[in-house]
Amino acid sequence: MERTDICCIGHITLDKVVTPRSAVYMAGGTAFYFSNALSRMDVRYRLVTALASDGMAAVANLRMAGVEVTVLPSAHTVYFENIYDADQDHRRQRVLRTADPFTVKQLAGVEARYFHLGPLLAGDIPLELIRTLAEKSRISLDAQGYLRKVVDQQVQPVDWPEKKEALKYIDILKANEAEMAVLTGQDNVRQGAMLLAEWGVREVVITLGSQGSVIYVDQHFFDIPAYVPTTSVVDATGCGDTYMAGYLYQRCKGTPVQAAGEFAAAMATLKIEASGPFAGTKENVLNLLVSRRARAYHTR
Repeated sequence: MERTDICCIGHITLDKVVTPRSAVYMAGGTAFYFSNALSRMDVRYRLVTALASDGMAAVANLRMAGVEVTVLPSAHTVYFENIYDADQDHRRQRVLRTADPFTVKQLAGVEARYFHLGPLLAGDIPLELIRTLAEKSRISLDAQGYLRKVVDQQVQPVDWPEKKEALKYIDILKANEAEMAVLTGQDNVRQGAMLLAEWGVREVVITLGSQGSVIYVDQHFFDIPAYVPTTSVVDATGCGDTYMAGYLYQRCKGTPVQAAGEFAAAMATLKIEASGPFAGTKENVLNLLVSRRARAYHTR
């Protein structure tokens, strides 16, 4: 199989997204939002997912958008229900169906410079697979799935028992503030980021919702602002995945951390203005960054 720049491994889900404004049924999951965002960037990209026949419509749409998709068999497609409060910084979740986990054997022939792992639940991507992929590529991980336990269809936060063994294989880790606290036991973002780095992570990305994000690399903190939407906040689902698509895209191109983080934040801002995945372009993101910098300059 041809070596790509970035390969995402994760399940596409069937989602019900409930906000104060509406209830919308759509495909979802890290794999879905991350792939849609990268389909609009100039990068060689592949998605490896696992689902049942009821999820193939989302795969067809991704392929129409130019994404190379490898579909592995699964007895079921993951089904999530996401319920947001008015500010959309917080959500409640239910899981009605789960999919089969990924295996080392299934990924043996897949090659990429970066693997982005997007588990939705703790059993999706075993430690053995992380270790195997790290032998040949750089690994980016969204921690959220390892911190989710399903009890009577309700998603409950749990710690990740294998975290110290797994994180030494991770080059880039993304977690939100609550996930960082579960992983590290730290409420202070900077202390939590430093502890994750001590455990072996090379680049620690902590997203803070409407408060921006913090990236910790080589004992240096980078403060990334959150850009205020030009319209209204419509749907925050997939914003973290869109952020990571922008960040990995830029880091893959050799962009420095601060600029990569700002590009990622701008992508997330454009995504939050509409329901569904990111539908803009690289030029839209760059134009947003230029306009916000110009505005900041004129208001000094």
